[in-house]
Amino acid sequence: MGATAEFVPRMIGIICNWCCYGGADLCGVSRFQYPPYIRLIRVMCSARVDLAHILRAFSNGIDGVFVGGCHLNDCHYVTNGNYDALGMARTCSKLLQLVGVNPERLRLEWVSAGEGVRFAGIMNEFGPRVQKLGPLGSSEGIAPEELQLKLEAATRIVPYLRLALAEKLQAPRRFRASADPQTGLDAFYAGAEFAKLFEATVADKLAVSEILLLLRAKPLSTGEIANSLRMAPTDVSRHMSASSRQGLVRFDASRGCYSLARVG
Repeated sequence: MGATAEFVPRMIGIICNWCCYGGADLCGVSRFQYPPYIRLIRVMCSARVDLAHILRAFSNGIDGVFVGGCHLNDCHYVTNGNYDALGMARTCSKLLQLVGVNPERLRLEWVSAGEGVRFAGIMNEFGPRVQKLGPLGSSEGIAPEELQLKLEAATRIVPYLRLALAEKLQAPRRFRASADPQTGLDAFYAGAEFAKLFEATVADKLAVSEILLLLRAKPLSTGEIANSLRMAPTDVSRHMSASSRQGLVRFDASRGCYSLARVG
């Protein structure tokens, strides 16, 4: 028998034009090696990387996404876009975890234009890490159809998430003025305060989005929805009650099923 082919992940890196791309360029000029399966996409600022970009990448079968920007407080724009990128990436990691995707498939790092060695080191660590995780979805025990539904449901709430990021989920500004903002920000996004904010802000919206996508195909009972989404029937009933009041779904008592009240 022949040897089993080694899994080669599909990976992209979305990197800042001014710093991280410079680091990648220096890496190439210096002939530092890193995995050839990581494809780079240049953007003007890491803040231009949107939640929808990352979710679309995973929906298209990408196994790992790297986001690279300037070091904190070294952004080339007065808006300090890398703080926005940090909030986006940490929120996206929590969202991926919620839909069942390993959050280690997304990585954010700061690389300056003079850090070619650092860029190569990150790629040489992240690439094999994703390779070890295995193919997206199957390695997490999620069927392709279920994964696509969950990622589409997450993508549909991106406009809401943008507002939540601006108003609720961003780290307190006190960290930006501190001597070591990275430490404070890392502690905030890994802590209970952010987890509580995320749960209150995002979890219910995602669950309702998943339910509405299921109902787009056909009417379903509370039990059928619960089984399809591995959700408690009581939670489904709660979401359906709120969605009925909002005019999103209707209940057919004769059939015991919910259906969409309108297409959208």
